Amino acid sequence: MLETTIAAIRPADEAAMAAARELHGRLTKPAGSLGALEELSVRLAGLAGACPPPLPEPAAVAIFAGDHGVHAQGVSPWPQEVTAQMIGNFLAGGAVVNAFARQAGASVTVVDVGVATALPTEPVAAPAVLDPAVPRLVVASVRRGTRDLTVTAALTRDEALAAVQTGIRIADELIDAGAGILLTGDMGIANTTPAAALIAAFTGADPLDTTGRGTGVDDPTYAHKVAVVRAALARHTPDPTDPLGVLAAVGGLEHAALAGLILGAAARRTPVLLDGVIAVSAALAAAAFAPAAVCAMVAGHRSAEPGATAALRHLGLDPLIELGLRLGEGTGALLALPVVTGAVRVLHEVATFDSAGVAEK
Repeated sequence: MLETTIAAIRPADEAAMAAARELHGRLTKPAGSLGALEELSVRLAGLAGACPPPLPEPAAVAIFAGDHGVHAQGVSPWPQEVTAQMIGNFLAGGAVVNAFARQAGASVTVVDVGVATALPTEPVAAPAVLDPAVPRLVVASVRRGTRDLTVTAALTRDEALAAVQTGIRIADELIDAGAGILLTGDMGIANTTPAAALIAAFTGADPLDTTGRGTGVDDPTYAHKVAVVRAALARHTPDPTDPLGVLAAVGGLEHAALAGLILGAAARRTPVLLDGVIAVSAALAAAAFAPAAVCAMVAGHRSAEPGATAALRHLGLDPLIELGLRLGEGTGALLALPVVTGAVRVLHEVATFDSAGVAEK
């Protein structure tokens, strides 16, 4: 599945991008007056191979959840059981991501790809059409949490591959159910530690520049967390040209699944709106598998986690909003969604100078 997905990913369509730029030049506004929105709409035209590109709707949030053996190293003050408890909150509609999803009319799918403790509810079959009213649980557990990456590889290559392929499958399910854009979400206590390791491995940045405070650790815990990331990288020396190996050595199951989601969407020429540091660490892996997958990526926001800036710089992506967010779940991506929709809607609905009878300069 992974090989065929990668083979289906193509570079942006230059003719469609040129047509979008030309259309922008004829719309009733000064050239370039919409700033970054214009280039975003051009990129989305290139992804779709059409001008104008399809409106990015309906939206589907995919929250991948997993636990982490490195939690045993004391990198987070939160108990690991919170991961499963928050899944219950997602499914009951009580989390921040649910509030923002209701505002955006987006569906929410929660995927257990590696939660360590028992879940509070039963999985639901894949829908024929997206239902924004009812969050859905998918159980696709590869294993109950990763191993401690300071002691051994977090995953075997086969486990990492299974998680990536889960993400691809979820992308296909959501797109087949009608999704016009996918939004990344994540849940996993201690998951910013493997994210920091992944970003350092793929970008070459120092762990001090990729590691943040996650859920808000104090200074001693932060220093320890940086040391943990540094020790894991020294132990495994992951090769950035081997993305599956990097994910196996220092990644998490949700990171690997998110990489698969991005690849699956890129293969289907469907945009993926990235959330925070977990998402962009996974996006680095997706880009290492298939560089052209970056064409499908839209950076929703700049996370307060420092690794997010390092990853976005490496990917060449500019975030749409910057609000100091560090919650995850898909919240920043949902807040950025109207910006993406607006960028495309301009190409669909704004009159040209000729059609409106407006004089050009």
